[in-house]
Amino acid sequence: MTNVAVHERMDDVARPASDPALLAELTALRGRVARLTGSVIASSDGLLIAHDLPDGIEPSGMAALTAAELALSHRMASTAHGGGFHEVVLRGTNGYVVIYSAGWSASLTVLSAPDVNVGRLHLESRPAARAIADLLAAAPDRPRRTAEPSRKGGRSTAPRRP
Repeated sequence: MTNVAVHERMDDVARPASDPALLAELTALRGRVARLTGSVIASSDGLLIAHDLPDGIEPSGMAALTAAELALSHRMASTAHGGGFHEVVLRGTNGYVVIYSAGWSASLTVLSAPDVNVGRLHLESRPAARAIADLLAAAPDRPRRTAEPSRKGGRSTAPRRP
């Protein structure tokens, strides 16, 4: 059993919002990848935007953890290669957690069973992350960034679109 929901930040309270396009992306992703157990769309500051998670996983907590991992991953990518972040794969005893950049200010996190076809997971999740980035960029209440930050005077740690 899963809980599919979209949230938006209003007066410091996470409340359900109706964004059927985001929910459709998450639901379709689950349908296309066997052994996918859940997914979360989170802002880069850890706020929950939408989720399709199984019972027992707290959506806001997962969004906050995603933001913490993103901060480390951005820094690691920048330090190691001087470039932006695209994705990070965590393989645990009981499954995978993969975080994909979804534009400038959000991410898509997918959870799967340990025996998932990782190639298929990437093949389906990467375009879903791009579609989510486009949906979020088109939303009227979301800030938009039109160009990549200047690299003069140092390397940018801002994420690049996947």
